[in-house]
Amino acid sequence: MNTQQIQKRNYTAFLVHALFLALTMNFIDINTVVPNMLAESGATSLHMGILSSIMIGGTSFMQLLFAGIIYPLRRKKPALLTGIYLRVTALIVLGIFLRTLSGAGLWKVWTILGLMTIFSFSGAFANISYTDILGRTIEPARRKNLLTIKQLISSVGVIASALLVKVILSNLTYPKNYSTLFLLAGGLLALATIGFWMIKEEDAPKQEKLSLGKRFVAFGQIIKNDKNMRLYLLLINTSGIILSTIPFFILFARTRFSIDGSLTGTFLLVQMAGSLLTNTLLTFFSKGQRYRKLLYLFVGLGAAIPLIAVLASPSPLTFSLVFLLTGSSLALYQILAPGILLEISTNENRPLYSGLAGAGSIMNILYPILAGVLVATIGFVAVFILTSAYILLGFYAAKNIQCNRIL
Repeated sequence: MNTQQIQKRNYTAFLVHALFLALTMNFIDINTVVPNMLAESGATSLHMGILSSIMIGGTSFMQLLFAGIIYPLRRKKPALLTGIYLRVTALIVLGIFLRTLSGAGLWKVWTILGLMTIFSFSGAFANISYTDILGRTIEPARRKNLLTIKQLISSVGVIASALLVKVILSNLTYPKNYSTLFLLAGGLLALATIGFWMIKEEDAPKQEKLSLGKRFVAFGQIIKNDKNMRLYLLLINTSGIILSTIPFFILFARTRFSIDGSLTGTFLLVQMAGSLLTNTLLTFFSKGQRYRKLLYLFVGLGAAIPLIAVLASPSPLTFSLVFLLTGSSLALYQILAPGILLEISTNENRPLYSGLAGAGSIMNILYPILAGVLVATIGFVAVFILTSAYILLGFYAAKNIQCNRIL
């Protein structure tokens, strides 16, 4: 098999994985399904903050610990598959637990949070390997195209699965509806590994195994010497917190109107429509390898969404606009975050850069917990306004970060 054939096979493998993953993630959507499931189980705003901290910021931070394990491995695919199969196990156990659940209670909330922690942290373990394999097996000229097409395929897949989610949530009662979703998610995520079994991976350059102390020293050197990485960290710690803000929108909406399974499914569908629309427009109108304008759009949109949530809150119809825009914001982030990280790193240092990107996203750990506490004292509206102002700081990073494909 020659180089071009391997490139084509690997390109196809990532798209196969993207399709099955897209079918999976709607069943456990962090922005709609999981927050409403947790709220129905008796969760408060603090629990919602902990959930967001674990699944977004905590997942990224755990890459600090996992980078040292994965960094010296010559082949990353076994680590990737191990992480994914741990996620599958957590989903199936959670589905079985929910099947036997009746009523609400704090012990049930904490059990759910514990299982979601296993699911999220095993995803962090897999993500370092995923980023490294993507960087080594897909040539630079094809990367942005792959990420954009992957997002387009994912958006089409999630529309189909979002329809199924709405049907399940509308026709089954709590907790059987959520149990069914998680069991299906576990099965589909297992099927998603088909793509990774297809990948032809060559040995990575031999690397010294780094202790935790050495990793901190290495991270410090990267931050000191690489201005692009400093700006990247600034971006994900300011504008990137829109990701950990989204779960609070469901909790906020529940204070304004009643939300049942059917409406949760509707919000998910609208969110997926926003993602699909954005990816379709980017596929046809975003030319070349240039990210700058997309960065500006991401920051501006992230700052606007919390304010729109406040203005659109009186009814489910107007509040649907919030999820349309969050879908767009998520689509942009899923292209920009890995795309820029790939460009400012090399094959040799990419596992360290991936680990630093995760460990450095401190605000996605602290913000949701802080927001969960502040909501109880100053209210959702004040928290959302402060969030919008903070997200705007990301414009500085968007303007100044430099690499070959961002101009």
